[in-house]
Amino acid sequence: MVMTYEGKKMMRDPVEFFRQRNHGSCGDMGFLSAFRGENTVPDYRWRTRHRCCRGGHEVEDDPKTGLHIVGRGGFPNSGGVLECDAAIMEGITGRFGAVAALRGVGAPVRVARRVMDRSPHSLLVGEGAVAFAREQGFTIEPDDNMLSAHSAKAYQEFLEQKQSVSGHDTLGLIALDSMGNITVGVSTSGAPFKSPGRVGDSPLPGCGLYAEHMVGAAAATGDGDKIMCHCPSFHAVQLMKQGLSPNRACYTVLDDIIRRTAPDKCFEIGLIALNMKGEVGAASSVEFPYTFWIQGKDYVETSTQLPNSTEMEGTEKCDTCTVK
Repeated sequence: MVMTYEGKKMMRDPVEFFRQRNHGSCGDMGFLSAFRGENTVPDYRWRTRHRCCRGGHEVEDDPKTGLHIVGRGGFPNSGGVLECDAAIMEGITGRFGAVAALRGVGAPVRVARRVMDRSPHSLLVGEGAVAFAREQGFTIEPDDNMLSAHSAKAYQEFLEQKQSVSGHDTLGLIALDSMGNITVGVSTSGAPFKSPGRVGDSPLPGCGLYAEHMVGAAAATGDGDKIMCHCPSFHAVQLMKQGLSPNRACYTVLDDIIRRTAPDKCFEIGLIALNMKGEVGAASSVEFPYTFWIQGKDYVETSTQLPNSTEMEGTEKCDTCTVK
């Protein structure tokens, strides 16, 4: 996770920093962005959704980040085809757009934005998502172009040895500007070697992401088949609406899930949240790295959220990296 408060600098440096980080299992990768610079664009909402899309597609379309189960270079389904899910949601009007099981596009979050901006629908899947992307001018690439050497090799090992890979990673981004507009975006290539057509929590509002004007936003990562049963992003935002801090909201959501599933049976989940004050929070059932950039500072701070329990809050360990 990357949380950034924008001053005069552009977002490229935190993006580059994120790309170079080594994220582990259930490492939800992306931006939590709170923009505090001057807004000169007439359509103020454009700024936050543009940041979500820009930060997202630069990571999605890089085969080097595919090993984190995001976009191009991610792991294919059981048929050898890469299918991606992505979504974007604005808080100010509740606008939402998503694609699921999208093939042949290296930056699915850009297609999700087009769904939000130009489609009468909110969620397009499979061949319908591909057809819409093509109509919108996106190039639909052959399946072979979507895999990296790493993911192709992993798929071959899966076929020969039925050996899968671990981890449930997602790219999550939240942007908040000085006018109080908030946008959240997520993207993933899903569970490695999943059944064709499988969709996890990421593109589902309230599950993988949620935003509400004057409250905040949240995004989740982990075992999407389990996460979607609990709507954690919606729950976290509603708790912030009731006055809880982002950190306390995330802890409360996770504790509720643990109580309902039993501590020794809790699935992998990481949750982040950002409120309108620019306060951030996170909770996780496993070790969970995220990073953030604060306005006026020349470094990116990296935090690792350690597993939480119902008895005590999780702890963090931090380090920093200078933004050049």
